[in-house]
Amino acid sequence: MGNCSSGEKAEGMCFGSSPHKSLHSYGRTSKKIKGTVVLMKKNVLDWTDLGASFVDRVYELLGRGVSLQLIGSPRGDQGRVIAFEALDNLGYQPIMRANGNRGTLGKPAYLENWNAKISVMDGDDSFNITFDWDESVGIPGAFIIRNHHHSQLYLKTVTLEDVPGHGPVHFVCSSWVYPAHRYKHDRVFFANKTYLPSDTPEPLRYYREQELNDLRGTGSGMLKEWDRVYDYAYYNNLGLPDKGREYARPVLGGSQEYPYPRRGRTGRAPTKSDPNTESRLPLLSLDFYVPSDERFDKVKLSDFLAYALKSVGQLLLPEIASLFDKTPNEFDTFQDVLKLYDGGIRLPKGINHKEIRACIPGEFFKELARSDGEQFLKYPMPDVIKVDKSAWRTDEEFAREMVAGVNPVVIRCLQEFPPASKLDPMVYGNQTSSMIIEQIEKNMNGLTVYQAIKNKKLFILDHHDALMPYLRRINSTSTKTYATRTILLLQDDGTLKPLAIELSLPHPQGDPQGATSQVFTPAEHGIEGSVWQLAKAYAAVNDSGYHQLISHWLNTHAVIEPFVIATNRQLSVLHPIFKLLHPHCRDTMYINSLARQIVINAGGVLETTVFPAKYSMELSAVIYKNWNFTEQALPADLLKRGVAIPDSTQPHGLRLLIEDYPYAVDGLEIWSAIETWVREYCSFYYYTDELVQGDSELQSWWNEVRNVGHGDKKDEPWWPEMKTRTELIQTCTTIIWVASALHAAVNFGQWPYAGYLPNRPTVSRRFMPVPGTPEYAELESNPDSVFLKTITAQFQTLLGIGLIEILSRHSADEVYLGQRDGSDWTSDVQPLEAFGRFGRKLVAIENSIKVKNNDKRWKNRLGPVKVPYTLLYPSTSDSQRAIGLSGMGIPNSVSI
Repeated sequence: MGNCSSGEKAEGMCFGSSPHKSLHSYGRTSKKIKGTVVLMKKNVLDWTDLGASFVDRVYELLGRGVSLQLIGSPRGDQGRVIAFEALDNLGYQPIMRANGNRGTLGKPAYLENWNAKISVMDGDDSFNITFDWDESVGIPGAFIIRNHHHSQLYLKTVTLEDVPGHGPVHFVCSSWVYPAHRYKHDRVFFANKTYLPSDTPEPLRYYREQELNDLRGTGSGMLKEWDRVYDYAYYNNLGLPDKGREYARPVLGGSQEYPYPRRGRTGRAPTKSDPNTESRLPLLSLDFYVPSDERFDKVKLSDFLAYALKSVGQLLLPEIASLFDKTPNEFDTFQDVLKLYDGGIRLPKGINHKEIRACIPGEFFKELARSDGEQFLKYPMPDVIKVDKSAWRTDEEFAREMVAGVNPVVIRCLQEFPPASKLDPMVYGNQTSSMIIEQIEKNMNGLTVYQAIKNKKLFILDHHDALMPYLRRINSTSTKTYATRTILLLQDDGTLKPLAIELSLPHPQGDPQGATSQVFTPAEHGIEGSVWQLAKAYAAVNDSGYHQLISHWLNTHAVIEPFVIATNRQLSVLHPIFKLLHPHCRDTMYINSLARQIVINAGGVLETTVFPAKYSMELSAVIYKNWNFTEQALPADLLKRGVAIPDSTQPHGLRLLIEDYPYAVDGLEIWSAIETWVREYCSFYYYTDELVQGDSELQSWWNEVRNVGHGDKKDEPWWPEMKTRTELIQTCTTIIWVASALHAAVNFGQWPYAGYLPNRPTVSRRFMPVPGTPEYAELESNPDSVFLKTITAQFQTLLGIGLIEILSRHSADEVYLGQRDGSDWTSDVQPLEAFGRFGRKLVAIENSIKVKNNDKRWKNRLGPVKVPYTLLYPSTSDSQRAIGLSGMGIPNSVSI
């Protein structure tokens, strides 16, 4: 075989050589292709891996640290491949090597001048590379990369400057590449060309299929950080039964009792106490498995941790909680609450920074310590109290937030009176509302209930059925709350007017006896006004819990994760639908894993701050029973809730019954823009229904979403069959809507509205005072004190607003709807042009939102608190960027 270097042997590229014959004499023409490789090195000052960093530097002196090997994609020229094989047999060293049906491999090329670019800080480095290439082979369609370092690198892009007969070829990589010995198969990256499976050039088919096999894994074993496996598991990692029964939690998913979307598998060992529960990492550990490319990048993780340490980290420690035991666990006045934003909470007497510092690791303390001396826990001013400190208490604002606040996705049209229940009467007895006509008609501006229902003027915020089955258990804890129904009237000026609030409890003699209820109606003054303010608070508590558990966590975070997993397992990076959906998968698996680690776990932040407490996730599983994928489409949701009716004369085929419904108005504009973009994109690749049906990867993807990712719902009749282009377009539009706009609408308004917790309390600790009791007398004499003693306590408030401050922030590296990380994500011109039109449409929607927010006709867009509705402002243009706690901007994905 001739003389071979050790490097060539390691590469498996030693073919022999001869000084007497040249490839050119056999019709071979060698060309030099220059390329540029953009990557991020592992930090040379990474003190956690000094040995690997040193070895990397030494190894690079040999010039063989990172190699790239092009894979040819001949244009059906099989004769040329046979000729190359003959050259091999003659003992000559070709610049290309035939590889059977795996394409033609070029000679390995190495990154140039690695050691000349030592990155002290994390950042991108650009390297030159030169390939030998035979232009007759065709166009490089992929390349193999081998990282011979002892540490990983982040490969961003590879660009070949001038491929003979073609021009530049671009590879979008965006992936961590670990040392070669960590992989069973070579890491392969493909050019930014898009292919349906049946259209894939033969030489690339093997690599396409092998890549997907690697991503699916074996389904067993504990996964390591360098594994690239996307797999499924039940939610069996929330509890900690080894710590005691109090910390045990049921497995969510895989049963009719507790169905649930699947999460990413980690393969950690079971607990000692329960073989069905996966063991957990220490509370503050971030060493949980997600595929490396799904982790936050270092900029985002750094920002996240900084705000986490400031807002939540210190309060996760029991030692810090104990400090608050030295002072009453209450806000005595609303002014005390405002001090959180105006000046911070002053340390209780006898407690100083030194005492706190003894409880907290140094990096936590740096974030706690403020520049204002002994004051700490100071937060930004929430929008809801920036202009007016008391406007949040008005009935108009209370109602407005149901269509323009942080949870505008529950209100529905009331079609019968009194409101009925769908709970099984054999189990829960009579749960029909106890409201009577006389209680509400007195405030209906002269309308009768019959007229209002006929003209679709009555609406309801109904949390009764969702909570009643759990209320007895919830109220056996320190929580004391109700299942609520709130009736509202749509007035001529477009605003909503609360008419009555019903507070219901399970019957003291047992569930089959039905509910016991109280009905309260609006009042402004005296004890009646104080009681009404409490009734609104109980309704807000219900809505806050439902928002956080269902509207936010379940209906965006949890339901999207199976789509992310299936997209990576079943759709090749060459697949058009992968390219369409990939931006909408970013960071979702990581933020969900982080939530399971510190937020929704047993004893975590959610259970500590939201009223269902230890039953929170179990409750969300029960509500998931009613989840329907097709109803997640915005038009379908609006029709289901009866807040819109079909109308072919309207731009979106719908007429809103509440014309001034900011979430729905802006949402339909965004939905329509997404749908148009998806239709234009999909139509380019699928010009017949038969192409959809014959796409093996697409069908495998959809089958896995239905039967595995959402396997507990697999037998539901509403799933699209994925046989037509229309079904494909609607499915992809819905996925993108949920991951981007819906999540933005229910997430980024948390700080503007719920950062001031009296406006959105998450817990109630006392029942409504009863006339003749000391509590009722206190309500008469000091209503503000009773209100604050009823809603979320001081420590829970600090923990709760700390969490939502983090969740409401846009990261510095956010990529918004209508944007991509780069412009070279595909080489197909028509999809790029369609994407450009999509971006311009979103900019037009931004301008439209600005105009509507300044139009005094639309009272619900500002309300008494003077907070404009910007939660569906795309922030695609550079004129008004979403930064920090801006309350605007639609990220591409569920990324926080």
